[in-house]
Amino acid sequence: MGKRLILGRVLRFEASPFVQEPETSATLINGGGVLIEGGLISEVGDGAALRRKHPDADVDDTGGSLISAGFVDAHAHYPQTAMIASWGKRLIDWLESYTFPEEMRFDASEYARDIAERWLDLITANGTTSAATYCTSHPQSVDAVFEAARARGMRLFAGKTCMDRNAPKALCDTAQRAYDESRDLLLRWHGEGRLSYVITPRFSPTSTPEQLDALGTLWAEHPECLMQTHLSEQTDEIAWVRALFPNARDYLDTYESHGLLGGRGLYGHAIHLEPRERDRLHEFGAGLVHCPTSNTFIGSGLFDMGGLKSAGHHVGLATDTGGGSSFSMLRTMAATYEIGQLSGRALHPAELWWLATAGSAEVLHVGDKIGNIIPGMEADLIALDLASTPAISQRATRAVSFWEEVFPTIMMGDDRAIRQVWIGGEKV
Repeated sequence: MGKRLILGRVLRFEASPFVQEPETSATLINGGGVLIEGGLISEVGDGAALRRKHPDADVDDTGGSLISAGFVDAHAHYPQTAMIASWGKRLIDWLESYTFPEEMRFDASEYARDIAERWLDLITANGTTSAATYCTSHPQSVDAVFEAARARGMRLFAGKTCMDRNAPKALCDTAQRAYDESRDLLLRWHGEGRLSYVITPRFSPTSTPEQLDALGTLWAEHPECLMQTHLSEQTDEIAWVRALFPNARDYLDTYESHGLLGGRGLYGHAIHLEPRERDRLHEFGAGLVHCPTSNTFIGSGLFDMGGLKSAGHHVGLATDTGGGSSFSMLRTMAATYEIGQLSGRALHPAELWWLATAGSAEVLHVGDKIGNIIPGMEADLIALDLASTPAISQRATRAVSFWEEVFPTIMMGDDRAIRQVWIGGEKV
């Protein structure tokens, strides 16, 4: 693999815009360049100077495109790709009516491979270069998505979804099977290239205490792995959890008491948190994952981005497809802004972009590898057209600052804004 030089307007973050003033948290290099060697970013700076310094490099000149780190989706369900945008249900009915019937189809390896390839095509077309996904309870669903990601050189996080109650028999395993199959998949895939296994209880209502114990034991045996699950998504879900776990202090306690609360835990949604839950999640440094299009589509509620970030919580951003209604992280950023407005906290464009790149990477504990354009990091990059449609173009031309120019693409952009994608330094 030789040298590759990407030329354009290069955006990189110097600090989190939630910690530093948003306007000064990032650097824009007009006429910039990113030199890639061996799949890693080796130099960043003035494009013309880098071109003179490395005349042997293959050049991708994007003109005036914005060069950014690729988007990082911290919570998705790839098996729900084909049933995205299913009408008219709240969470529990939606699972029973749409999700579980679709996930039963993944007992066929060929179907799992087809959907895995389709999902990766769709997210890549939208500028997502890394993602964390739930699979189904079938081990072959994990193999399918890891095999597809490995062939593309993608950094991917995935795990077998474990359930032993309150789901169709065809999707249920047992406490022992959940442990055994998850362990086998972990040993087979974790650390294979850019792949990471994630221990994955779907959520407390579909796991018995015995299964949660088994998965807590597995996590204790492999603390290097992430653990992903759902937490406090809807009020009727929380009431269900209280009925199933009458001795639990709150929803989070159904995980905490079984060894499933930790700094490498990913807790999707986290909308209706009790004060104790907030305190414990912050104490452990756990990752919260905001899924805004899902929260509005299924009618779950408004995530408290302002309050949680001001308290120092780690937050990532996610499509949550197919409960989420878009494969695009641009649309996800737009929904994050809209929910922030409804909650009284208008997020700055820099904060939105950081959440979709460096913020999600940090929640996945790979902030030193992806999510920013810094020498030594993996070369997962995208080139964006900030005038991809007539409506966006006419607004962007009136911008008096860089972030004002970016904001119309955040609010109105889609896959047409993604001009080019590089994964591990290779053009997609």
